[in-house]
Amino acid sequence: MTDISIARPDTGMAPTVAGPSVAAWLIAGVGMMLALLAPALWNGFPLIFPDTGGYLLRPIEGVLAMGRSALYGWLLYVSMPLAFWPVIVAQAAAMAWIIALTLRCHGLGGRPWLALGITVLLSLTTALPWFAAQLMPDMLFPAAVLALHLLAFRHGQLKRGERLALTALIAVAIACHMAALGLCIGVIATLWLLSCIKALPPARLGLTVGAAGLGVALSLTSNLAIGSSFTFTPGGSSFLFGRLIEDGIAQRYLNEHCPDRSLRVCAYANAMPENADDWLWANDTPFYVLGGAQGFGPEATRIIVDSIRRYPLMHAEAALSAAWSQLLSFQTEISIDDNDPTFDAIRDHAPQLLPLFLDARQQAQPFDVAPLNWVHVPVGALAVAGLAAALVWRRRLKLAPELTALCCTVLLALMVNAAICGVFSHPVDRYQSRLVVLAPFAMALLIAHRRRTVSPG
Repeated sequence: MTDISIARPDTGMAPTVAGPSVAAWLIAGVGMMLALLAPALWNGFPLIFPDTGGYLLRPIEGVLAMGRSALYGWLLYVSMPLAFWPVIVAQAAAMAWIIALTLRCHGLGGRPWLALGITVLLSLTTALPWFAAQLMPDMLFPAAVLALHLLAFRHGQLKRGERLALTALIAVAIACHMAALGLCIGVIATLWLLSCIKALPPARLGLTVGAAGLGVALSLTSNLAIGSSFTFTPGGSSFLFGRLIEDGIAQRYLNEHCPDRSLRVCAYANAMPENADDWLWANDTPFYVLGGAQGFGPEATRIIVDSIRRYPLMHAEAALSAAWSQLLSFQTEISIDDNDPTFDAIRDHAPQLLPLFLDARQQAQPFDVAPLNWVHVPVGALAVAGLAAALVWRRRLKLAPELTALCCTVLLALMVNAAICGVFSHPVDRYQSRLVVLAPFAMALLIAHRRRTVSPG
């Protein structure tokens, strides 16, 4: 999982074994995996989401669909004979590895019980295990952000194989969800700017840029191989148009321009839904009658562009409001009652899994995760505030430059993610909760580092 040796000065004597044993790391590693997979183990089946079925159908149907990565769908498909467990095991393993690697690269390596303790703490106080145990690509977001940080600021502490693995992790995250591309580009660009003005230590961004480029290539080629289209996952303009419906911009535009024979949506100007979810996902919505992302996409783009030209101030105010709302929305969400698309996909294409699937708690004994937010929300909020405070008082705290960079990377990722998801889609708790887990992790690392500095013995 990580380097278990501790370097010693060359004394001319034969080297001695130092640090924890392999057995200690194996025990800690198994414990980390069990903590991250606990919700799925308790459930009796990997956790699902309504979108899970949409991903699974991509390689089965051989066509691209709005917001559903063909690559992640293929990963689900090949793991289907083992009831999808390989996917969530891989997600948990990637997160456990990068937690241990981040600790090592910040001077806290060779401490398996610290890695285990932090993982267990995060599993009890954040949504981290609920994402690791779910058949969705959300777990890749926090992993990609940590990978960006390590490549940019801890490059010298990484082995060649680790750099390649982190690069691959970023590329896979981007290919599995297009929002990860915007997140990575935004974080890389901001880190470059802050490094240029000396607000952060010099950042080595070459590999991060290469990883983003590799992610773009992987997205395009996997879509070609699986969905027969050399293009990005469709749906960008459709998600944005959904937010314009929520903000009243779309309705204002239609009120001013309809009837207009060139706008097919005018036929539904008086029957538009009030929110993005009803527009995008409800049955018999005008969106699907008009052809969905492919059929209505060009018209949606035309309205978006023209409305920006006509109502720039309204757009700016709505975008800022959406980004701010997304930044503050990070409750843990697990879909219990609205998983019909996934049920249909498993029933039709993996009927052998149906008994096991239906016996899982999520289907057989619906549970409520809302009480988790009595812990998750305040822990996330306090951790974000703690990181901001650590940056403000970094000189008084004698914060090391690399720790300053870690705090800054996490906070930047939260802000960039809020802007991307809030503005180009619409505010949803899940979009932010999948990243806010990084704040408690960074705070735990700061505390552990300070305790080691104050009490080095």
